[in-house]
Amino acid sequence: MYLVTIGLEVHCQVNTATKMFCACATSFGDEPNTNVCPVCLGLPGALPVLNRKAIEKTILAGMMLGCTTPPVSKWDRKNYFYPDMPKNYQTTQMELPLCIGGEVPLYDHCYPNDAQKSIARPGIMIRLNRIHLEEDVAKSTHLGNASLIDYNRAGTPLMEIVSEPDLETAEEAFAYLRTLQMILQQGEISDADMEKGQMRCDVNISLRKHASDPLGAKVELKNLNSTSAVRRAIHFEIERQTDELNRGIAQIQSTRRWDDDRGESQLMRTKEDAHDYRYFPCPDLLPLETAEIVEKMSGMVPEVPHLRSARYERDFALSRYDANVLCSDIALSRYFEATLEPGISAKKAANFLINNLLGALNERLIPIEQCPVSANAMIGLLRLVEDGTLASNQAREVLDAMVSSPERSAKDIADMLGFKPTDTGALDALCDEVIAAHPDKVAEIAAGNEKLLNFLTGQLMKAATSKPNPKLATDLLRKKILG
Repeated sequence: MYLVTIGLEVHCQVNTATKMFCACATSFGDEPNTNVCPVCLGLPGALPVLNRKAIEKTILAGMMLGCTTPPVSKWDRKNYFYPDMPKNYQTTQMELPLCIGGEVPLYDHCYPNDAQKSIARPGIMIRLNRIHLEEDVAKSTHLGNASLIDYNRAGTPLMEIVSEPDLETAEEAFAYLRTLQMILQQGEISDADMEKGQMRCDVNISLRKHASDPLGAKVELKNLNSTSAVRRAIHFEIERQTDELNRGIAQIQSTRRWDDDRGESQLMRTKEDAHDYRYFPCPDLLPLETAEIVEKMSGMVPEVPHLRSARYERDFALSRYDANVLCSDIALSRYFEATLEPGISAKKAANFLINNLLGALNERLIPIEQCPVSANAMIGLLRLVEDGTLASNQAREVLDAMVSSPERSAKDIADMLGFKPTDTGALDALCDEVIAAHPDKVAEIAAGNEKLLNFLTGQLMKAATSKPNPKLATDLLRKKILG
């Protein structure tokens, strides 16, 4: 058995309208090589200009993750040859990044579904080393005997979020990425869509025999672009290194690529360190004094998901599961809070949104941001549930109609479906009629067979001219028969 140590370097595009050092658009999916200029193409004599919005959002991300920002931050050139880096150097930050320290909590609900019941270290916080800002590279498409390069992405603001080697399993790495993705999305720092290349990950893995031993040789897996691929790659790499160590093959510091189709990693190069990149200060950009930006952004830090979830548990008595579901999407959180009106149970509202609204939207492939039922309309529906007009199954039927016809109110649809409040006296009389018509069933219920109450409720619903709340009818029948 070996102890596994994992650190992640997450590259995440910052959500800005223009690139890091020029005014070219950062839009996704445009015609190749149309959003380019002399600056992002690295043409001689072109000078960079800092994107203030990218700097602000990076510092905001750091604040959400508990980082500190030094009073002065500077820019460096990282020199290396890659066909997708037109300048043959990358403008980045080496010595004085925008954010230092911080930590990322691992949310239980961000672990893989099959691992959520056996979390080895619940509540663990993964320390961050730094967050620095740099420019993204171009996108390469490799064909059979040629490669195509699209420079639209080159120069896009890119945060690199570097963790300390605190992770121990592939499942923790999966949860780290999902949690980080959620925090960045809710802070509107980044869309963090891994399928669009807006978030990518390098994984550093080393194995050692004992905790007192120094860390083993670091093996880096480059440019993984999905959380599931990260999980598969880590499992493979742990098995590969374990097998070689058991056979007496020492590991060397190396960089490998992950082939997801073949399910294996492949060697790219060995022994790559920071000095191999020949960092030196960027002569085109002055050091940045950060005090003014830090002061501005400190008043704009949003509530992070785990703090909002804890507030929901504390203030609304929600279960941890319900609070986590509501807080996993900022649009869903806002919708929930907009339905909290006097006389409406927050617990019942949360339950209805999670078990009914989300289901109705998922069936129609509608995201919560585009929900056709407004929060005010939902309040009308929840009030009908609270006052006993609608049972839960009736409310779901009304909701389905509201999603299809959002211009109609919950009350109008309930009336159309016959779900009207039944006069107390009329309901009482119906109960007496049903009890009188089925003395044998009443005797069995009185003897302890309460399941037959459902039969009597069904008979009452058939006899009613409207459609009363079946729960109210059952409760009244129970009271009359059992006292």
